[in-house]
Amino acid sequence: MKWSWKIGRLWGIDIYMHATFLLIIGWVAVSYWLQFHNWNSVLGGVIFILALFACVVLHEYGHALTARRFGVKTRDITLYPIGGVARLERIPENPIQELWVALAGPAVNFVIAAVLFVYLFLTNGLGALHHLNIMSGNFAAGLLEVNFILAAFNLLPAFPMDGGRVLRAILAMNMDYVRATQVAASVGQGMAFLFGFAGLFYDPFLLFIALFVWIGAAQESSMAQMKNSLGGIPVGRAMMTNYEKLSPSDTLAHVVELVLAGSQHDFPVVEDGRVVGILDRETFIKALAAKGQSALVADVMRRGVPEVDTHEMVESAVVRLQESAAKTLPVTHAGELVGLITSENITEFLMIRSALRMSPSRIRFV
Repeated sequence: MKWSWKIGRLWGIDIYMHATFLLIIGWVAVSYWLQFHNWNSVLGGVIFILALFACVVLHEYGHALTARRFGVKTRDITLYPIGGVARLERIPENPIQELWVALAGPAVNFVIAAVLFVYLFLTNGLGALHHLNIMSGNFAAGLLEVNFILAAFNLLPAFPMDGGRVLRAILAMNMDYVRATQVAASVGQGMAFLFGFAGLFYDPFLLFIALFVWIGAAQESSMAQMKNSLGGIPVGRAMMTNYEKLSPSDTLAHVVELVLAGSQHDFPVVEDGRVVGILDRETFIKALAAKGQSALVADVMRRGVPEVDTHEMVESAVVRLQESAAKTLPVTHAGELVGLITSENITEFLMIRSALRMSPSRIRFV
């Protein structure tokens, strides 16, 4: 992901920090300086926020490791100013499994809070909870409070929080998955409206939360509808069949001619009848500027791009596009290139399919 840096790897899952994460570090440092005018306090504040996000990472690992038990891999975990995101390859299809995965994150925060409570009890520090001030109070007591708040907030029944997924999983036990998603999304958007209304009178930060929840709920509903629309459609029906291909020995001058002559952006590279790579537009432009038109395709193409078979479902192609971060994937049959599949192509296919379903003539397309 752009503007993200890898900061570690634990249990086989990479951890990334998005560039915007530095904003919250800076905000905390400035806030503590304005409050105390003391560098030790600033350092303490930064350490506290880092400890908090360490708990956020553990929260995301709760999701990731539980998903792994059900055969679902996690691509990575990325830290943002508003929290962390564990990118699962897919949502478990079994509602019970999705329920456990969703609950695992908040459960980690409750466990951390319980451990800190025991620590404070053994060290006679429970009194700090009665007059808690996160900016100047007991470190462990402050961390206990924010872990409890994190768990409780994430259990609110609104996407994209864990509670929205918990609600969806419970509903999906008794109704269609898409319908369950729509109901859960509507509940989430209702909560977003309440957050926004409260934000007008009490805390403007609630307006930001309202927008975050509203957009997250809408996206979750759209994704579920798209997944439902893609169900049962083989890649062979949605792939591009009119395309140009390259040889590893072609020069970039030849690619320039093809780009200017048509509208194709990405080109499959074929050698001895087999796909050996993809030359996408971004890579092509960079290579053209750096190496000139005499450079060979073999020296700049992207290798190791996954292939999709014509009989695989479009839903699988979407997942593979996301996993590989590629814009175009080659479609093969018996090892031979027969087409290309892109996100734009899939979207256009769905638009045409939807339009023809509403057409009075009812012309059969797919």
